[in-house]
Amino acid sequence: MIINTGQRTDIPAFYSKWFINRIREGYVLVRNPYYPTIVTKFLLNPEVVDVIGFCTKNPRPMFPYLDEIKEYGQFWYVSITAFDKDLEPNVPSIDQVIEDFKYLSNKVGSHTVAWRYTPIIVNDKYTVERHLQAFEYIASKLEGYTTLVAFGFVDIYDKLAKNHPEIKDTSDENKITIAKAFKQIAKNHHMELRLCSKEKWLRNYGIDIDGCMRVEDYEKSIKTKLDIKQKMQARSGYCACYLSNDIGAYNSCPHLCTYCYANGNKELILKNYKNHDDNSPLLIGRLTPQDKVREAKQESYKKELLLF
Repeated sequence: MIINTGQRTDIPAFYSKWFINRIREGYVLVRNPYYPTIVTKFLLNPEVVDVIGFCTKNPRPMFPYLDEIKEYGQFWYVSITAFDKDLEPNVPSIDQVIEDFKYLSNKVGSHTVAWRYTPIIVNDKYTVERHLQAFEYIASKLEGYTTLVAFGFVDIYDKLAKNHPEIKDTSDENKITIAKAFKQIAKNHHMELRLCSKEKWLRNYGIDIDGCMRVEDYEKSIKTKLDIKQKMQARSGYCACYLSNDIGAYNSCPHLCTYCYANGNKELILKNYKNHDDNSPLLIGRLTPQDKVREAKQESYKKELLLF
């Protein structure tokens, strides 16, 4: 099976010690975000966990523990964008994350680490030209350290529209300009470009719209064919990615990015972060008498080795 750590929060950046404690103890508990008294227990054992998927803006806090998870298959997406502290107040600098990306790639392999440039927000400060310059700069630094980059445009969902009405959707004209330029830049630096947002019509401009997190990426990372029995995908008609069992929690990421879909409000995030215990099997808080714990059905999906 596949375990994911990055759809609800940034575990490598803020909860790496907790995560390695879970690895050492061999299991993790995950509270259902929609039915909070339902808790699922996942075994963390390389015999049943084929790949762990990471998605982070800051992989560095996980570096001291990489040797402890080397028995697990891994696939990393590291986000590096063009934003300053106004949109990403607690994200490290571009150059730091670039250097950390390179370190990670050297440690686990370039086929195991990919780059995300998303979401794209266009305004008077973050102009189309600024995005093109930033994308070229980052791509030039990461050449040889990855072969895959995903990009996407901001999704103006209800919560974002209410909390940050100043963030607007990008015009179709600018989306086309950016997509075409990104495709050429990625090609120049020997990277495959994929879309990670809802503009499926960009296929008309030669953009790969078939999802940024695919089973084939997990397979390539572990050089093994997977017979996926558990079908899990994001919103139908919106995202083609394969999304697996996530062990994170919403409203728990102190990056506090203004555009984040997984965070509600700053006060709740900081409250949850304060309620985190590195020694708890749950990411936030502990079990209560009302909780009902069920064990997940787990099995390896490994089928056969792949030859490259």
